[in-house]
Amino acid sequence: MHDPQTLRAFVTVAREGSVSRAAERLHLTQPAVSLKLKHLQEGLGLTLFRRRPQGLALTADGHALLPAAERALAALAAFEQNARALHSTLHGRLRIGTIVDPEFIRLGAFLHRLVERAPQLETELQHGMSGSVLERVRRDTLDVGFFLAPPGVGPGPEAHEIDYCELTHFHYHIVAPSGWGSRLERTDWPNLATLPWIVTPPDSAHHRLLHGVLDPLGLTPNGVAQVDQEACMLDLVRAGVGLSLARDALAMAERQERGLVVVDGVRLPCALCFIWRRDRSDDMLIQEAREVLEGVWGSLP
Repeated sequence: MHDPQTLRAFVTVAREGSVSRAAERLHLTQPAVSLKLKHLQEGLGLTLFRRRPQGLALTADGHALLPAAERALAALAAFEQNARALHSTLHGRLRIGTIVDPEFIRLGAFLHRLVERAPQLETELQHGMSGSVLERVRRDTLDVGFFLAPPGVGPGPEAHEIDYCELTHFHYHIVAPSGWGSRLERTDWPNLATLPWIVTPPDSAHHRLLHGVLDPLGLTPNGVAQVDQEACMLDLVRAGVGLSLARDALAMAERQERGLVVVDGVRLPCALCFIWRRDRSDDMLIQEAREVLEGVWGSLP
């Protein structure tokens, strides 16, 4: 019988297609992940991966075993959750700051598992932009919240009282109205900054990401409209008003379904974080929320 860490390594490498990326997700070294894969394949007497220039790909045997491994990990997670629920004494209300759309932050799965593990816990949701959620957590009017920042940066040194964990990494792309291809032949920032931009308030992650690139260059985006919701930003791009930032999935969907232009070769890395006050790290409500959320992001594709 193989230990859960070995199965988790197999599933994560299968999803990521890379030992290095899987090691980052699992918080292990690359040799440790490679050794787990080696022991798993030797124990099964099967070859589960084949090498390719971009990394690793599942063999037919690997594809056949992947669903069973995922079910085993899910069953183990359910077992652990049920065991915790038997002696759970969590009560009270957890105030959660949410951002962007519920699907992206996996809010439904998070709340479902949280209620399963702590059925007597009430949750209160307050939606806002990253910066406003951060301020409310700092003021203790929210217990926890979601936050967007460049990878490894988190809330930043000015918010030293805030602790965080990163749930996933992704990229923002620049999207432009259909037919703007000729205006985007030059994709250097000095040229991009002069084009019309749909900008966002300082509390927005879009604002911080864009200015994080432009400010060191002494540039300012040519803002022609300011909005505070992604849906409005995309509506204005579709209407031909100007450029905007959009998350990976949104940018690709808009290009395919609406014909928007995605600027080639320009990507701004970002991380989805979960934040809480450092002096409340031992709070059982916050610990429970962290464990549940990290479990959601660790077990779903």
